Amino acid sequence: MTMHQAIATPIFPAETLDRMAELYPSQAGLLHHRLDEHPLLSLGALAALGESLPAGQVEYNPGDLPVGIRPEDVPSNGLSIGETIRTIETNRSWAVLKNIETEAGYRALLMDLLGELEPVVAPRTGAMLMPQGFLFISSPGSITPYHFDPEHNILLQLRGRKVMHVWPAGDERFADRREHERYHTGGHRNLPWQDAFRGGEQQVPLGPGDAVLVPVMAPHFVANGDAPSISLSITWRSEWSYRESEAHAANALLRRLGLDPAMPPRWPDYARAKTVGWRIARKLKLVS
Repeated sequence: MTMHQAIATPIFPAETLDRMAELYPSQAGLLHHRLDEHPLLSLGALAALGESLPAGQVEYNPGDLPVGIRPEDVPSNGLSIGETIRTIETNRSWAVLKNIETEAGYRALLMDLLGELEPVVAPRTGAMLMPQGFLFISSPGSITPYHFDPEHNILLQLRGRKVMHVWPAGDERFADRREHERYHTGGHRNLPWQDAFRGGEQQVPLGPGDAVLVPVMAPHFVANGDAPSISLSITWRSEWSYRESEAHAANALLRRLGLDPAMPPRWPDYARAKTVGWRIARKLKLVS
């Protein structure tokens, strides 16, 4: 697919950029957008995209799952990705199309959106590295399990309603340092869930025209409303986020050596020794 509809007016209004400047990079919060009907984002276009992507770029399963389900326990929904998307209203499923920037039209859309955010982002965390896009298609009542992600992320709600439940990043009450270490050395993004986490989160209701900023490694889950949902997640990395990843990976190595390293600080400038050490260890092939 190469179709791309040029964006004539800004998707993110000025007040959203002002709000983004207040929140970014460490706080979650509600934003707004003007990404209305777009030919690349219709249900039919998304089904065709899903069918064209390699298997490694699609993930789909039943949507009525427990918040804390383990990755190995997630069952199949018995459908193809195209069938899942086309019948999303009734099949009680959840699907994500990953790395949509590998398709020219979607990459152009992604870069247009990120370009609007760059004046806010660059002064705070530097260059926007590794831009990626993800499309989420969900049946009524679907749940995206409790997890975290290594990217700076803005989720734009396009169709339907959902509630983002997001916990503070870097708070070990909700994601222990060992979970960070496990993830940053190749583990799955899903996290162990405890009902005691309830009440510690920020709940951000989303409808068409709403968006939410999700900080790097902030634990979260998403509960869909009573209608099918389409959401676009635009993400990027930064030197800041890479340093945090490397600090956790370095801690994992130290733990294997019998030490009990502390949780790295949220602003990884203070963890520079660990990240430099980790990079040297990788160059020397002391770690994989």
